[in-house]
Amino acid sequence: MMTQQPTVDGIHHLKFAVTDCDASLAFYEKVFGARRLPQADHRDAAGNIYAYICDMPGWGTLLDLRLSARHGGAARHFDPITLTIQGRAELAQWAAHCDALGVPHSGEIVTVLAFMLVIEDPDGRRIRLYTREKHGPELAGQRDHPWMQL
Repeated sequence: MMTQQPTVDGIHHLKFAVTDCDASLAFYEKVFGARRLPQADHRDAAGNIYAYICDMPGWGTLLDLRLSARHGGAARHFDPITLTIQGRAELAQWAAHCDALGVPHSGEIVTVLAFMLVIEDPDGRRIRLYTREKHGPELAGQRDHPWMQL
């Protein structure tokens, strides 16, 4: 029986398991300009916050920072999202931004097709910034770069 596939309108939100909601919120605010939506805070019956919902400028969706010690710690070195930036000049700006904040990052990585910077959050999750600017075969991708390993 053939049916027509229903449509999807987009991504409602991303959910990152975190080991410390406050530390993660502070990180995403200072590094990515996250704006907490206090009216969307998730609280348990005792009133304790177990999730912050954030508007993420440029991400095109909300981010749910969900408390889960078990899953947050398991995210170490995993890279669940790759964000797009224009080119190497913007990549250098991101590196300088992270340096000024004392945030660990990879520095510029040459990938198979373009350039990338990887930023590590408090749980060791890696957020990739990937350029629209491409390169040709004259540059070999750094597939063995330590920040490219899972």
